[in-house]
Amino acid sequence: MKNLTLTLALIFAASLSQAQNKNVLKTTETTTTTIKDSDGEKKLVKKEETQEVQKIELLDEKSNTLNIDTKETPVEVLKTTQITNADGSTRTVDVDRSGYYQGDNNMKYKIALDSRGYTIVTDGTKKPDLLRKTSINTYIYRNKNSTAISYFDTEGNLVIETYNDKTDDVTTRKYMKVKQ
Repeated sequence: MKNLTLTLALIFAASLSQAQNKNVLKTTETTTTTIKDSDGEKKLVKKEETQEVQKIELLDEKSNTLNIDTKETPVEVLKTTQITNADGSTRTVDVDRSGYYQGDNNMKYKIALDSRGYTIVTDGTKKPDLLRKTSINTYIYRNKNSTAISYFDTEGNLVIETYNDKTDDVTTRKYMKVKQ
């Protein structure tokens, strides 16, 4: 019985030493926003978790050597954002696209996370435009005049495609992400 316990302990220790072939760095940033309106105070909690993972690889695997140099490997960054709404519901966003975007007319648009997607606000607008996520990784864009399909391209820019009933055409508008 003692041999079995000792053998299991050695196997467990050996598996732990073999499993440590990557560096992992986790950071969490929590932002609480309080909104006061006619209904009272509401708190929105935004929790961003960033995980950096780097695999450790050996430069030259030579047998019978103790000190082996490691080679540089890329760092994989995984970022998730978790939003807790005032009603207590929680949703997870893989990529937070919040920020400022510039359209063809050189106007700046602020895109911000809300409880169901994103809002788009410009200076002087009373009611924000809405972006609502679909199941196929696109968004439904809604403003006071139209409804359209939108998505974020590979460079992070917002593309909105609107169908015109009268001309049977699709109009594409691109809003470039402003680097800050």
